[in-house]
Amino acid sequence: MHIIVVGCGRVGSILAKYLAVEGHNVVVVDKDSRSFRRLGSTFNGLTIEGFGFDEEVLKQAGIEKADALAAVTDLDNTNMMIAEMTTKLFDVPRVITRLYNPEKEKTYQQLGLNYVCGTVLTAEKILDKIVEDYVRHVSVGADAEIIEFEASKILDSKRIEEMEISDEIKVSAIVRRGESIIPEAGFQIKENDLIICVVKRYALPKLKKFMGA
Repeated sequence: MHIIVVGCGRVGSILAKYLAVEGHNVVVVDKDSRSFRRLGSTFNGLTIEGFGFDEEVLKQAGIEKADALAAVTDLDNTNMMIAEMTTKLFDVPRVITRLYNPEKEKTYQQLGLNYVCGTVLTAEKILDKIVEDYVRHVSVGADAEIIEFEASKILDSKRIEEMEISDEIKVSAIVRRGESIIPEAGFQIKENDLIICVVKRYALPKLKKFMGA
């Protein structure tokens, strides 16, 4: 994957190093070139000095071919601006945004941003959001996630109860051709349905088998 990390502070630098070690093509953008020292001498990605909301800087970072972008500066408004720009102007498939101030959480939600709140922020959590094949991935408490994903061919014609597991995976809604459905027992899933479910964190590997091609 070609991944852009905007912000090379403590979290951004750790995230960039993790992604590079996993074999991804990583480009780090920061307004202060001195921040790149955090990456260390073994970092094999690219670094670009500039502002993450500058279109020319983003193009230089390869935004037009990017698979994912993480906006992890220490300014919420900057992260929000970067996320909106990269989603709307460049149609980046996966954009993860850092949120510092919980008071702005409602704004992030209204904009439909996929975010990680600073109070529970870790580079590992952002990494999970970037590399997992979820449309949206939101934490619920300490041990569960709300996951949105598109139903693959594997799920076509299967009933809801065939993918649910008691106290581990629960389907809460289906979106089909723009219409939201709260499914009852026996509801049949169709390929390309958007599935919204609550999953215990330890059960995420069990959910992945339904996401194959």
